[in-house]
Amino acid sequence: MKFDEKNPPRTFPVGNARKFDMKDCGTLRLDADEQITLTTESGGEYDVARKDWGFYATPSLNGRLPSFGLRGVLIKNRGTGRYFVFLVERGRDAEFEDYLRVENLAVIAWLDSDEALKKLEAAVST
Repeated sequence: MKFDEKNPPRTFPVGNARKFDMKDCGTLRLDADEQITLTTESGGEYDVARKDWGFYATPSLNGRLPSFGLRGVLIKNRGTGRYFVFLVERGRDAEFEDYLRVENLAVIAWLDSDEALKKLEAAVST
């Protein structure tokens, strides 16, 4: 693993309706079979693992991720037609709903339970 800190961080504007500056704090380079864990103040954890073929972008959506206090959700930007996978921190539903409304985003599917994932699997396997 190699971390290249950007000090001071590079800042750039983001957001559709509500603009704010994002801070790019650095670049982390992982070798195959290395993992890093990102944490929140409330104890949420998010692992990213590097493989020789790419990345595990999230812990298991219906296992470890919820145990870390995060819920996966597939989102569509109604304006651009682009899709994203977000991880919503448990207890932050009001902030998330506000963000969806302000940024003109739509929930396509929650990816956080066996039931939701089986429903999605059935829909795409026909």
